[in-house]
Amino acid sequence: MEIQGKVALVLGAVKGIGKAIGLALADQGANLILTRHDWESDFDVMDKAFADSRAEHHIFTADLCNTQEIEKIAGFIRGRYGRLDILINNIERGGWPTVHGKYTEAQWDLEIQTTLKAKRWVFDAVFPQLMASDDAIVINLSSIAGMVGRVGPAALVFNDGYAMANRGISSLTETWARMGSPNLRVNELMLGIFETRHAQGTRGWKEVLTEDEKQSLIDHTLLKRTGTIEDVVKACLFMIKDAPYMTGSVVRLDGGFVLAGEPVPPLPKGIV
Repeated sequence: MEIQGKVALVLGAVKGIGKAIGLALADQGANLILTRHDWESDFDVMDKAFADSRAEHHIFTADLCNTQEIEKIAGFIRGRYGRLDILINNIERGGWPTVHGKYTEAQWDLEIQTTLKAKRWVFDAVFPQLMASDDAIVINLSSIAGMVGRVGPAALVFNDGYAMANRGISSLTETWARMGSPNLRVNELMLGIFETRHAQGTRGWKEVLTEDEKQSLIDHTLLKRTGTIEDVVKACLFMIKDAPYMTGSVVRLDGGFVLAGEPVPPLPKGIV
């Protein structure tokens, strides 16, 4: 896919990973629809960054847990462009056990509604515009929490609702890939411990985790570091531009977190 002139919807673009993906698409000539909700203190910085990019862009302040607000965005895309080529389904809310303490029903509901439900209803609302494109792609951003759950060092940063919501995303990825074929590719980028997402730049990392706890997360990662925003951007651009035969796939970008934890011993000598 050539990104120049494509229409892209990037959710959660106010800061961090979503903002970086949006700016990377802007740099390659995409027309952008961007969403934001909280982090109001970063709105002005976001406005300036995308204005400086000189890309055509439209910013919606919207609560994507509200289907009526989702429909307004879908209606704008339908009226302005008539199609959608790229959907970066980057919306989540993960409650850290070390930050939120005792789990509450409200926290559980917020994680399911934001991390799983909102992704589903955004896709549903823009699916006709995606199908109106000759070559479209959806990238669902998810977390390895859906694989590892609340165990070992991961228990510091993943709780039950967040893990369950992320496990559900993979089911949506596979279903949507079937629905969209052959002109719509749907893939999932499953993230590990990243800066601005469970690591540096987050309240939990800066204010709550001890140095030993932070190190335990790094030690549990084969590459012995947390992921960077640039790591995510590169993976997204690869999936958009250079993976035309990939659909229904879950690409794990976690530095080897899922594989770490147990050493590989040498083979025994055996008896023969």
